[in-house]
Amino acid sequence: MKIVYGLIVAAVVVTSCNNNKNASADASDSTINPFFQKSSLAYEAPDFSKIKDADFKPAMEKGIAQQMQEIDSIANNSAAPTFDNTFIPLEKSGTLLHRVSNVFDLLTGANTNPTLQAVQEEMAPKLAALNDAIFLNKKLFVKVKAINDDLPNLKLDPESQKLVEYYYQKFVMAGSKLSDGQQDSLKKINGQIATLSAKFTNQLLAAAKDGALVVDHKEALAGLTDEAIKAAGNNPDHKGKFVLSLQNTTQQPPLKSLTDRDTRKKLFEASYNRAEKGDANDTRQTILDIANLRATRAKILGFDNYAAWNLQDQMAKTPEAVQKFLSGLVPAATAKAKQEAAEIQAVIDQQKAGFKLEPYDWNFYAEQVRKAKYDLDDNEVKPYFELNKVLQNGVFYAATQLYGITFKERKDLPVYQPDVRVFELFDKDQTSIGLFYCDYFKRDNKSGGAWMSNIVNQSALLGEKPVIYNVCNFTKPAAGQPALISFDDVTTMFHEFGHALHGFFASQKYPSLSGTNVARDFVEFPSQFNEHWAMEPSVFKNYAVNYKTGETMPQVLVDKIKKAAKFNQGYALTELLAAADLDQQWHTISASDKVTDVDKFETNALIKTHLNLNEVPPRYRSTYFLHIWGNGYAASYYAYLWTEMLDDDAYTWFTENGGLTRANGQRFRDMILSRGNTEDYNKMFADFRGHTPDITPMLRNRGLIK
Repeated sequence: MKIVYGLIVAAVVVTSCNNNKNASADASDSTINPFFQKSSLAYEAPDFSKIKDADFKPAMEKGIAQQMQEIDSIANNSAAPTFDNTFIPLEKSGTLLHRVSNVFDLLTGANTNPTLQAVQEEMAPKLAALNDAIFLNKKLFVKVKAINDDLPNLKLDPESQKLVEYYYQKFVMAGSKLSDGQQDSLKKINGQIATLSAKFTNQLLAAAKDGALVVDHKEALAGLTDEAIKAAGNNPDHKGKFVLSLQNTTQQPPLKSLTDRDTRKKLFEASYNRAEKGDANDTRQTILDIANLRATRAKILGFDNYAAWNLQDQMAKTPEAVQKFLSGLVPAATAKAKQEAAEIQAVIDQQKAGFKLEPYDWNFYAEQVRKAKYDLDDNEVKPYFELNKVLQNGVFYAATQLYGITFKERKDLPVYQPDVRVFELFDKDQTSIGLFYCDYFKRDNKSGGAWMSNIVNQSALLGEKPVIYNVCNFTKPAAGQPALISFDDVTTMFHEFGHALHGFFASQKYPSLSGTNVARDFVEFPSQFNEHWAMEPSVFKNYAVNYKTGETMPQVLVDKIKKAAKFNQGYALTELLAAADLDQQWHTISASDKVTDVDKFETNALIKTHLNLNEVPPRYRSTYFLHIWGNGYAASYYAYLWTEMLDDDAYTWFTENGGLTRANGQRFRDMILSRGNTEDYNKMFADFRGHTPDITPMLRNRGLIK
């Protein structure tokens, strides 16, 4: 049973493909609402040609009611509790709700509109209430506990035993052992947090859109390519002007190219202050409320802070282990960042520019240092990275070489937006695996960043194969022009497809343990590991082809990319550490702390963790940190760095054992990608690698040690 209680990212303005034709029809009618029965399309893929905005609310409400009936039936069963009469029906419950919520999560993240946003905010507390109704159900917990207590005598297979342990821990973490009064308080807080998280998500998307930098004159964009300027001038809301949209991170891609320092400063400040304008999109009060409510929630559950409660089922286990890990990286990262800052300041001084390095100067002058050191120009490499070739001749090709799978594009299946493409995957024996949807281009009604999720989850119990999507935010080219992307974008494509592989290779009976339903500090391991194949020589030469000439990238240019990969790593690691530590600081406050000033808290947190470098702001500031306030990474943003340790160490095993081979790929698939949450993560990793995680490969890969 995959519990749906936190609807993910949302967006505004543009009407989605789920237009409102026939909206006046009764969407609660089972003959009209497409969610009330399984889709007849391949793999039960949603028929986006039939789905309307008006369908979601009634389908979700009916799904909630159905699941409540199913839960009540299990809880009130008069028979003695057994695995088969408790856990099997639990896993089968909520079919309708999962069906509609998975599609709703996709659209509110990738193709939203005001109607969907309103539904999102309305349904968030109702879904939180459902979660409470399940995991705070006393009768149900009595059954779960009885089975868990008798586990040594039940002789269950390993996955079934893991399912019992999984549910028992979830019930306990949810508060099933609390008194009635404590549970009532908890339910109220859970509903408030759900409502606030949905509100934050919608505020942030609106803030990012409204915060875009509008430039009156083309001259202010000097340094950008003609294609980038043309794209900036192609905004229907600002005809005759140029718009630089904001991505979700603090630093913005154009900052490394813009020659006008005033434009750089304005763009940086637009990003840095996007959600602090004192208007309806100002997120500061929202996050204060979320943080304080989470701390109160943790106290009720018997923990000093939210992080202590939340990390119980993660690899790290405790906030102390996380802080020790992060603190161990700070000295090397900041020392390297200060060294890089000195190199950049030297260039500024050599040019007699007459100013001190500021954050909005970093990428512009770092690019000059990079070019001087490595003679590498992004505009020189982009012609070799045409999106479709990267996808099919790079991302897919690497997966074929490693795992034996093949791909076939499906143009017969409806999509939710014209840019979306669909591929069917086949195993080495031509057995079908599932469907892959990819949506790569930025839109105003799409949340920033990149992500993967499931529309349909793999489960042998339910007889379902995975339907998975990747969403990114690459700049869409002008009509008729090729989609040329940066090497960072290439890496993002490999990363997100690594998540997809984790989902496609799932081989679980129970949906709750399937695929990417794993700990936050493990789930990024397969995705970051997959990034390594972007530079594998046999893969790279297959996709890095000049879109005009058809020639593969010259080796001299390849070598420059490899050497430049370790450049600016002090900055890159420091900005990540600053964000990760901010997350930890917010989620280790106690219920008595009652934080009231976001900016003051952020300043003090960075000082406390020795990450207050003026030139290196956090990758995400508190006010636009979507991961932790809206996307389920609360107290868990450290996971990106933790899993980087895992992925670099695992890749080292490949380099020690023959590199990219089918045999090695199959071993990784069998021992990591196909396991889901069926065994202890530390054991899973150690069985593959031969030892516990070693941080040395990560530090070496970032160029922090030799």
